[in-house]
Amino acid sequence: MSAYVNTQAVAPDTTVPKSQPAIRFTDLRSSGEPFAWILGGALALGCIMIVSFLAMVFWNGATTFVPKEIQVVTMSNGAMTAGEATRTELYRPQVLDFQKLTPTQQNIITENDGFASRTLYRVGNFDIYNEDYRWISDFEVTKIEAPKDILLAERVEWGPLIGTLKSITVDGEIILLNSVNDKRFANIHDVSRERRERMSEIEKDEIGGINHQIEQLRLNVRRVELAEGLNSEAFAKAQMTLEAQVGGLQEKYKKLADEVLQLRDLNKRNTATFVEIGRQEKIVQMDALVRIYPANDLDVFGAIGVYLSRWWEFVSDEPREANTEGGILPAIFGTAAMTLMMVVAVAPFGIITALYLREYAKQGRLVSFVRISVNNLAGVPSIVYGVFGLGFFAYVLGGSIDQLFYPERLPNPTFGTGGLLWASLTLALLTVPVVIVATEEALSAVPRSMREGSLACGASKWQTIKYIVLPRALPGIMTGIILAMARGAGEVAPLMLVGVVKLAPELPIDGFFPFVHLERSFMHLGFHIYDVGFQSRNAEAGKPMVFVTTMLLIGLIFALNITAIVVRNRLKQKFKGSQF
Repeated sequence: MSAYVNTQAVAPDTTVPKSQPAIRFTDLRSSGEPFAWILGGALALGCIMIVSFLAMVFWNGATTFVPKEIQVVTMSNGAMTAGEATRTELYRPQVLDFQKLTPTQQNIITENDGFASRTLYRVGNFDIYNEDYRWISDFEVTKIEAPKDILLAERVEWGPLIGTLKSITVDGEIILLNSVNDKRFANIHDVSRERRERMSEIEKDEIGGINHQIEQLRLNVRRVELAEGLNSEAFAKAQMTLEAQVGGLQEKYKKLADEVLQLRDLNKRNTATFVEIGRQEKIVQMDALVRIYPANDLDVFGAIGVYLSRWWEFVSDEPREANTEGGILPAIFGTAAMTLMMVVAVAPFGIITALYLREYAKQGRLVSFVRISVNNLAGVPSIVYGVFGLGFFAYVLGGSIDQLFYPERLPNPTFGTGGLLWASLTLALLTVPVVIVATEEALSAVPRSMREGSLACGASKWQTIKYIVLPRALPGIMTGIILAMARGAGEVAPLMLVGVVKLAPELPIDGFFPFVHLERSFMHLGFHIYDVGFQSRNAEAGKPMVFVTTMLLIGLIFALNITAIVVRNRLKQKFKGSQF
């Protein structure tokens, strides 16, 4: 018996397993995404830095004129100090000072790891304390108060005065007052300020006009002397005319001087007596008080009134107290006038040069060399332009003008020294490379087909440039002018050599021919910031003025630039869609 054997073959499993999808790795560098993130991050960081800087400037500048509370600080040794708290910081007391402290004070410092906190107070009363600011350590303070009757008086000289009002003296009569809100105080103050303004008007305008006339007569005699000689008949006649007219002018001068003395004597009889926190009395003439208010007893409208009056004084008055107080009207006018004159000078030269290089000059090595030189000029330090402006414009060109037209004034220079005109031309040289490059780029952006179409219609090359190329390149040209304005308005180094000064309260415009005096020195906001921030007797006193002046300079540049941008955008809209 044989066993049954299953001979049916079993088919092997031939199913092909499904293949897994291949994983592909893409290098991000091939698509440039890491660089996009880096560039975007750099742009964001730059924007944050710019916005932060502007926010810091505008916050500090806008809050400079806000009236602050006056605190009366009583210290452990019994001394009292009154002032505005400006800032607080941590510091480490020196060993010798630490040993002089009481055990309680030493324990406070030891618990804070050897550091102590102190506050800087603006105490005013410089003529009493010989200091504007005073540091007070917190561990020395036993009590801080804010009395309602304490006053802050801003003065023409010696800075602010902090104290309480005791009395006023009117024409020798003492009147006891304890408030500046009394109508008698306000009336006497207004009368005294009007007298002071009248004295200033007489001294600057009327006496200044007489001095100008006498000087012109003297110069006329000197001019005749140079032309005809000392022994000539013309010189004798001019000398007689001088003596006759000067006599009448001196009579007018004497009357005006007597009026000034009379007004000054009247103002000396109107005074206010203040008592500072140390019980020391201070007598101040009423006309010397610019502004006075109860710092701790102001309502909202009173604080707004003080704030706005300070701003008005800032933009409409002359500086005082080494430029740390008062207004900056001369600096505003000087900056705006110099910038506009610079644009008037740089625009024609820059545009004409770019037109010749792009439209007329035969392209070659010489033109390439000129373009390279123009680009290199943009990198020359600004102080080099100042040296050139002083040497060429002031000494060479200005000296020649003095020799030809003002010989009677020599050796005193007229145009042979720094002034508004030479400063504007110096900055025009500094910014002309920017205008040339921008204008060339704008001209090259005008399609060639427009030029060919105009020439094919029979227009000449100049007619094509005037009516076709230049109008369509104007937006780009305006961009170059905007950049030039922004750079020129903020330059300081070259101006220090060619006309800018620390203090020039008189504007270069007056009622004497030629009415606009471009040869005069002037003030500039940029130099004003440098002077107040680094050259004032007290850096802390100048710091608020630095921020508010910086804010004003940024605002002025913004206003000039936004005007140019509006003009540029209108030009763009005018020729939009005319490209082919």
